[in-house]
Amino acid sequence: MSDVLIYGDTLRSAEMRHEVSLMVPDPFLYIETGGRRHVVVGSLESPRLRALDHDLGVHPLEEFGLDDLLAGGADRAQAWLEIVARACRALHVTAAVVPSEFPIEVADYLRTAGVAVTPDRELFKARRRVKNPDELAGIRRAQAAAEAGMRAATQLLRAAEPGAGSLFVDGEPLSCELLKEAVSAAVAAAGASVGDALIVSHGAQTAVGHELGSGPIQSGEPVVIDLWPRDPESACFADMTRTFVVGEAPAEIRRFHALTRDALERSRDAVRPGIAGLEVFRIACETYSQEGLPTQLTKLPGEPLESGFFHSLGHGVGLEIHEAPLLGRGPDTLCAGDVVTLEPGCYDPRVGGCRLEDLVLVTEDGCETLTQFPYDLEP
Repeated sequence: MSDVLIYGDTLRSAEMRHEVSLMVPDPFLYIETGGRRHVVVGSLESPRLRALDHDLGVHPLEEFGLDDLLAGGADRAQAWLEIVARACRALHVTAAVVPSEFPIEVADYLRTAGVAVTPDRELFKARRRVKNPDELAGIRRAQAAAEAGMRAATQLLRAAEPGAGSLFVDGEPLSCELLKEAVSAAVAAAGASVGDALIVSHGAQTAVGHELGSGPIQSGEPVVIDLWPRDPESACFADMTRTFVVGEAPAEIRRFHALTRDALERSRDAVRPGIAGLEVFRIACETYSQEGLPTQLTKLPGEPLESGFFHSLGHGVGLEIHEAPLLGRGPDTLCAGDVVTLEPGCYDPRVGGCRLEDLVLVTEDGCETLTQFPYDLEP
């Protein structure tokens, strides 16, 4: 088995956070060699890391000459590069695989010091596919927070009444911004964060992919709400989408919603270990193509789609909101322990779109749906 090196912090490096399930804001070194796991880290973090895992070898920077390096005039960055090289020598690491995001500066320094480093994107993707218990618990918490946010949105939508050119709640125009405020507050109260963005789009905006949405909402137009909150304890995400209409829904939106619900259920029934993501995607696409709507699998080569089912079916969710595997036109095969979205959708720039998204855990004999929220078009 190849030795492994990871260099980074646990806020920005999903590879590091998967191995070390603590918030560590400064970069440090992780080493796997000879069947043992090691970290090289400053004294500020050492006690927490020792308490996290008694089998984890925790090496202070001083073990590799930090004091002498700084006394000799090296700055902190230079000292870290040399400590990384010395740690590899001390633990007899002469060649290692690293994530594709491994810092170039560190890689170059190690190669000069005689340590061969080789990026292996697929290996690190595979290491993170099967969620560990802490990650799965965090995903469940994030999903519960997402549903709290969605409930807050539906409460506002139910309370909306038609007025002069818009919908109103307690005399205030119902807008995407008002819904986002309510969703964000509910997600925060449930212990998670919506981060930098969430989607609340309306009308024609709903047919424009990841359009975040803005402006007042009219009676009879679709409203797409797509949330991907993050659990702070585990740093894991959830992901869910629902589509609503206040008032009389246009016939085409009703048709899109019925087809999308059918595509979701058909694809869910197909999810199991060993099935190709492309096959699950194909099942969802057939729901639309049988009704004459274009999909990624029926369009002409080189043709960009702006209507129909123009995106993939889903993706992995965990320490990143979009991670392996892909349920689309790719080679990924599902395995037990994957957490993936199923998010079929149908769009027409003239009337808007509809998307429904559930989060599922791939089990030994099928899948468990982590999303527990109704699909009603009318809130």
